[in-house]
Amino acid sequence: MSPSVRVGMKATHERQNTGLDMASLSLRQVNESLQKAEAGSFVVSHPRGAHALAAGLVSPIDVTVEGHVGYYCGGMNQEASITINGNAGTGVAENMMSGRVHVKGDASQSAGATGCGGLLVIDGNASARLGISLRGLDIVVKGSIGHMAAFMAQAGNIVVLGDAGDALGDSIYEARLFVRGKVKSLGTDCIAKEMRDEHRALLRGLLDAAGIGPEVDVSEFTRYGSARKLYNFHIDNLGSY
Repeated sequence: MSPSVRVGMKATHERQNTGLDMASLSLRQVNESLQKAEAGSFVVSHPRGAHALAAGLVSPIDVTVEGHVGYYCGGMNQEASITINGNAGTGVAENMMSGRVHVKGDASQSAGATGCGGLLVIDGNASARLGISLRGLDIVVKGSIGHMAAFMAQAGNIVVLGDAGDALGDSIYEARLFVRGKVKSLGTDCIAKEMRDEHRALLRGLLDAAGIGPEVDVSEFTRYGSARKLYNFHIDNLGSY
């Protein structure tokens, strides 16, 4: 191998593990570095509420953001693991495809909206419209959530250890909702449903994935889902909800 190739490989390796300081780098420069990376770990410092930070990632990299972020952080994520050591603005992990996004603080409205896959964990509370039009993403909120969560949620699971606001699950399709606390009101066509063994196993797996131990008992949760009166449902898929 020529010296120039060895130098190039070393530079690439160092770049994959270098901190990205937004006190001196623009949002475009930071996102370009993350989007081009194929492996490695990154630490983004001084985000100062930047919008669309770490959006559109397509590789299994680890990204840690040291501070609060603005709108759409981690949006359209594929395979990456993103940890936000702060609060997240509107639409964190929106349209996420796979991977993991972990908000160590609170999340603003529309967290996980239209998400198709992966896992979104929120250590604090989540505001209104959590998981609207959900399409397969799993969401675990360790605090409480606001109104209109899971509006028209088509697939996926939402776990809430705290309370839920008004109109939970309005116009829900096949998504499953697990709430440990109180629900202020249910939306149209959303009802409390039987918690069967397969649901307990699913819930336990989601809690484990979010780092929540056996001190949280799955028997403390109520499952909510579609009453199947608002839409035409295919009978072959009846067991999904």
